[in-house]
Amino acid sequence: MCFLGHVFSRVRRDKYEDFKSSMPDHNGVGRRLPGGSWNLYACIVPTFCAFNKIWGVDVDDIYASVNFQNDHWLAIWILILKRHIVVWDNIVKYISHAQLDEVMEPFLTIVPYLLVECASSNEERIKYSLEPFTYERATVGVPQCQAGDCGMYALKYIECYALGYTSFTAVFCDKNMKAIREKMAHDIYHETPGFEGIEDKSSNYNYLDMYG
Repeated sequence: MCFLGHVFSRVRRDKYEDFKSSMPDHNGVGRRLPGGSWNLYACIVPTFCAFNKIWGVDVDDIYASVNFQNDHWLAIWILILKRHIVVWDNIVKYISHAQLDEVMEPFLTIVPYLLVECASSNEERIKYSLEPFTYERATVGVPQCQAGDCGMYALKYIECYALGYTSFTAVFCDKNMKAIREKMAHDIYHETPGFEGIEDKSSNYNYLDMYG
């Protein structure tokens, strides 16, 4: 699996019209891709946590956050083998089906295109298709939030599934959001180079059972 930040989703959307308007060659490839697409495909960016894995070869699952109109965050799970994307939305009524179709179109189109365009050999290339992926907005069992917490919910959707959960735990709710924010800040601080070995006994988050 790999994790992609908001730059991935923003660039894909902002440059999509340029990609779509460019003419492919007789094999359907050769369109203008957003800058840095190969680096994402090969997982060599960001450089501080590059792990040099190839989509579709070493990576089957991609998780990313997606921003809508600069005021709402979603999370997406791209399942390469199933050619499908799951959308987790924490305020379902905020985005209409038509709006979500528009938000998702670049991902449904560019991800399969990258798998074909960037394949290292014809043998690898024929495994894939330029046909767009499908997507669904999951609604059953997806915790909903109050305004202002959508970004944190999006990150926690990703974390839960990346850790192997097949559903969201009961502690994933508004009343625990302050503690969940603190826990995430705590983890980020202690995973920053130079702070890894510092022990902090001031906080105990064991009751948030999504952390084990």
